[in-house]
Amino acid sequence: MRFKSLREIEREKPLEIKLDELPHEIKIDLYAKEKAFMISELVRDIHEESVEWYGFTLASKEKPECIIDIGLPRNEQNVQQYTSINPEMIEQYQESLPEYLIINGWIHSHASLEFKRFSGTDEENNITVLEYVSPSLKKPIAKKEVKVKKWSFWVESAFRDKDLREGNVCLITDVPVSTARLLETIYGSFCFCLVIGDDGWHEQQIYYKKRGILTGETFYDTHEAELAVFDSGRKLFRSEITTLAEKVRENIRPVTSPPPEQIERM
Repeated sequence: MRFKSLREIEREKPLEIKLDELPHEIKIDLYAKEKAFMISELVRDIHEESVEWYGFTLASKEKPECIIDIGLPRNEQNVQQYTSINPEMIEQYQESLPEYLIINGWIHSHASLEFKRFSGTDEENNITVLEYVSPSLKKPIAKKEVKVKKWSFWVESAFRDKDLREGNVCLITDVPVSTARLLETIYGSFCFCLVIGDDGWHEQQIYYKKRGILTGETFYDTHEAELAVFDSGRKLFRSEITTLAEKVRENIRPVTSPPPEQIERM
């Protein structure tokens, strides 16, 4: 038997119906962007050295795709070339937030480093934050067909137990059925990841997680994203900068001699 092309023997692609979109750009309030760079400035002024710090990007539950504020938790340690986070610390900070705010990502500084992109350690942290925020940010984004090779159709009260041995999937209905298609919901979630430098540069990525509700199949993806700045009119007043300075004193803890195994390999 001959085929004119390989397309003739390709398996039919599963039906997929798009329901919603995940963000492809990172929307951030000008206030939040200015606050992030202000934290870096305060770190240099207060601690008299340039070190990495990390915080969380915050959004309202009504608009989880928009960064409206920057949260500065107590950092585990701060050195010039290294920072790491863990799920317990993320959970602790989320619990301290007002009811209307959620974490939708994280932001950290590479301080005065010339390394102006995400590092291997950053990527590990990105996944850590993604796994934490996924439950609160997930939404149905598609219906996708689950391909079943052998259906077995039976009518209630008209089959025996041994009949159920037939087929890979059995569908039992109250009326006769000859064919069926099974569609599962695909849930998608995202995590915003930003890195900034003391001289004003910034890079950002969006990490995605997609999971089938029936099959459990999970897919991860990363997207280099643009930063879309909007102005809500909120301003970083002197009084708030003073409060922020106190948080920097309390939550940023420079370490002058970190263990060698904790220095980030880039």
